[in-house]
Amino acid sequence: MAQAAGSKSNRMTKLEKRNTLIAYSFLAPNFIGFLLITLIPVVFSIALAFLNWNGGALNTITFAGLDNFRAIFKKFDFVKNDLGIMLKNTVFFTLFTVPISIVCSLGLALALNRAVLGAKVFRTIFFFPYVASLVAVCVCWSFMLMKLGPVNQILQVFGINIGKSWTQSKDFAIWAIIIVSVWRNAGYYMVMYLAGLQGVPRELYEAATVDGATAWQQFRKITLPMLTPTTFFVSIMLTIGCFKMFDVVQIMTEGGPGRATKMLVNYIYQLSFIDIKYGTASAVALLLFVIVLSVTLFQFRAEKKWVNYM
Repeated sequence: MAQAAGSKSNRMTKLEKRNTLIAYSFLAPNFIGFLLITLIPVVFSIALAFLNWNGGALNTITFAGLDNFRAIFKKFDFVKNDLGIMLKNTVFFTLFTVPISIVCSLGLALALNRAVLGAKVFRTIFFFPYVASLVAVCVCWSFMLMKLGPVNQILQVFGINIGKSWTQSKDFAIWAIIIVSVWRNAGYYMVMYLAGLQGVPRELYEAATVDGATAWQQFRKITLPMLTPTTFFVSIMLTIGCFKMFDVVQIMTEGGPGRATKMLVNYIYQLSFIDIKYGTASAVALLLFVIVLSVTLFQFRAEKKWVNYM
């Protein structure tokens, strides 16, 4: 009996090992891809922030210490220094894009959450910009925001005369980037809010209606608190996306006119692939990581206070 039990135990052990190996074989391609494409480059980028290297296998790599960080912070200001100007542009872009995107996404979700005619069609229409070709989207918006484009013509009807192309104006170029980003992101995050609204118990609204609560009171006391996890997730994803903004700027304005729309990622791209200063570019990238991490931690703390307040 003992020998039979031991043999069965050995067979089970061999079966478990075989199943484990099969599981690892399915996971291995993902882990190998993550290791080669993400983890190793990230570690090398962090190390490169403290080194001097201008690329090429034959060029020597020397230890720089904190020289790369001293170089980017030298004469730091928000008027003349590249880092200061691009940090200011990135923060300005984030401060307006995140709340406007949240408000638009939530508004669309509330409007399309009801069982109205054509709701599914409109959900698809509003989501489509997120999956459409970004190049096509930016080219279309650049056309619409031209001096004689439809946007300026519509504004003229209301007595607002821009008189110039948005992407060629230092005052309006950043707003063109904000408009395109909000328009593209609203449909995607609308889907997340729709999922959050589907999880709100209908009994809460029924009880509030019986108690005489108005629609605004129901939104303030039921909808918003129940959507707190969704709003928290959306705000973090939007913030990270805004600090990583590159593609829309590169396609529509290339950071211009002047440096009016250059973001931190554009600065990293310029240092890396134009100025060939990999060490300095890695230092700016590490600074960007610290900024995003700090903002995310702040959002975590703010979310707890928001929950307690609600």
